[in-house]
Amino acid sequence: MARQPRFDLHGIPQHIVQRGNNRLPCFLDDLDRRTYLYLLAEALHHTGCRLHGWVLMDNHVHLLLTPPLAGAAGALMQRLGRNYVPLFNARHGRSGTLWEGRYKASLVADDHYLLQCLRYIELNPVRAAIIDDPARYPWSSCQTHLGLRPANRLAHHPVWLASGSTPAERAQWWQQFLREAISDDELAAIRTTLQQQRALGTTAFQAMVQAKTHRFAGTRPAHRPPRQKGQATSVNLISLAPGPGKQPR
Repeated sequence: MARQPRFDLHGIPQHIVQRGNNRLPCFLDDLDRRTYLYLLAEALHHTGCRLHGWVLMDNHVHLLLTPPLAGAAGALMQRLGRNYVPLFNARHGRSGTLWEGRYKASLVADDHYLLQCLRYIELNPVRAAIIDDPARYPWSSCQTHLGLRPANRLAHHPVWLASGSTPAERAQWWQQFLREAISDDELAAIRTTLQQQRALGTTAFQAMVQAKTHRFAGTRPAHRPPRQKGQATSVNLISLAPGPGKQPR
């Protein structure tokens, strides 16, 4: 069965994740990371996408960006992979694919859900037990949001800018927001919408996406609910019952 295209609407933020093949590292040292970030900046300039948040882990990448038009995010990821993988392979004496199939992406509502998603991204190193303070991890957008590093490739989203009237106020607010625990429901929503490549937001946001794409934008249960005892028997009896005017064989 053909794969459905990703949800892709111009001006709607996307949460993108790309993993190393077989969960193997896609960055072996800091030079790899600097190379990736340089090529990411080049791809952003070429496609016009605006990057709001990012983190480089050893074996995967998270990006939060807004494409200026449909197809721009895909063009960015294609250009980035086409330029990074040959350099990585040549430098480390390897060949073949580096990434685990297609990248995954979910749409994100440009409201509080975007801030939740951004916090989820920047807390990745903490959840992975690499570090206990996200501000000390150099390979994410966290230090920029806390005012510890210039913006460079980052384009602050209006929702984040609205968190304070000055850079100092925004940095203080963001530091406090990072300290707040992410609820289990919030984690599940972000992970499920990303895994199923749907829309993260309110039901109204999902309805808007569905109206524009003519595709279901909400998430589905990972597993079918278990059958009740006796349910299978009743279904079988119904399916075996003769129709009107027919005799059982």
